[in-house]
Amino acid sequence: MRSESTKFLLLESIHDVARVQLSAEGFTVEVGSGSIPEAELAARAAAVNVLGIRSKTQVTPKVLAGATQLAAIGAFCIGTNQIALDEAMRRGVAVFNAPFSNTRSVAELVLAEVVMLSRHLGDRVREMHTGHWRKVATGAHEVRGKTLGVVGYGHIGRQVGVLAEAFGMRVVFYDISTQLPMGNNQPSPTLEAVLAQSDFVTVHVPATPQTHMMIGAHELATMKKGACLINASRGTVVDIDALRDTIKSNHVGGAAIDVYPEEPEANTSDGFKTALQDLPNVILTPHIGGSTLEAQEAIGREVATSLTKYIRTGATTASVNMPQVELGITPGTHRITNIHKNVPGVLRDINRIVSDHQANVLAQVLSTNSDIGYLIIDLDKPVTEAVCQAMTKLETTIRVRALS
Repeated sequence: MRSESTKFLLLESIHDVARVQLSAEGFTVEVGSGSIPEAELAARAAAVNVLGIRSKTQVTPKVLAGATQLAAIGAFCIGTNQIALDEAMRRGVAVFNAPFSNTRSVAELVLAEVVMLSRHLGDRVREMHTGHWRKVATGAHEVRGKTLGVVGYGHIGRQVGVLAEAFGMRVVFYDISTQLPMGNNQPSPTLEAVLAQSDFVTVHVPATPQTHMMIGAHELATMKKGACLINASRGTVVDIDALRDTIKSNHVGGAAIDVYPEEPEANTSDGFKTALQDLPNVILTPHIGGSTLEAQEAIGREVATSLTKYIRTGATTASVNMPQVELGITPGTHRITNIHKNVPGVLRDINRIVSDHQANVLAQVLSTNSDIGYLIIDLDKPVTEAVCQAMTKLETTIRVRALS
């Protein structure tokens, strides 16, 4: 697959900056406005080299099985749970996402929700829309001097902590790994310690077996009476039914929820249900934490850049499912990438093929995980097509590309 003939399919109304950037690279780019069913996606993915999606499109093993020309998938979002990552890896399909580009947008929403919950603004707005005037101060507080607990102190969690301090809040955080505190943010040794002292708790963790329902009945009971919970991470992190019960019992003072265990695949005007509807001081938003024009543009640029580097140079340093490999470009060399099963003797066989074609290896870098190996190799002679054909005949080969 030569880079100049690479075909992209971008679905779910990915920001147009991605199309512009990829088209400027000489790639053929087709765009679509929404997610599509599995059968249709399988057919369309089989006809392209790179697939671009957001959070709604499900790239299943069935989709990947027929996509023999698919070299990469770009997730123009943070999460990659919608993609069968292990299956993609075994088929030599690199997956890239944008883990940092919407950090500021999510952090700003969280701080806005802290203020809204502290002032019960969701209730006041709803009342005014139904014609009820209730000018009350009961239960309304300034956030200055209050404690914000951050669960998951990654890029978003740290940004939230910095903004919260600007509001005059005290910030404590918990993370499973040691993190360098920003500003005056203070680490706590346990999740329970954060929950017990915080007036507001905001969760910023990925969806993993360890984080599944990590905020359940016990954790909610550990929170300070009247404290509020904010979840803009993943819908499986919080037990929604337990949260409903603790709000109804007046132990938890409110919540702002942007993500849900089950979400519609497309925008809809009716039919969405959650156990948190019609509860006091509960803000419900439709997974819009990173949905700002600035964030979507930044995501478009970030993922398009990663995909371009992979197609042009073979670099996988931003991939979420492949061994991390990057090799600088040397003018006059001829590059091949090889994805193979991680078994003994592969590099020996590849180097023998190169030698048989009277070529010399000018640069070579290999990285492996438990399942696969990924090799970038630069040759001194233009024999890449013949070498690739020989490599494809090896039983260990998963995918080979001649890049130059």
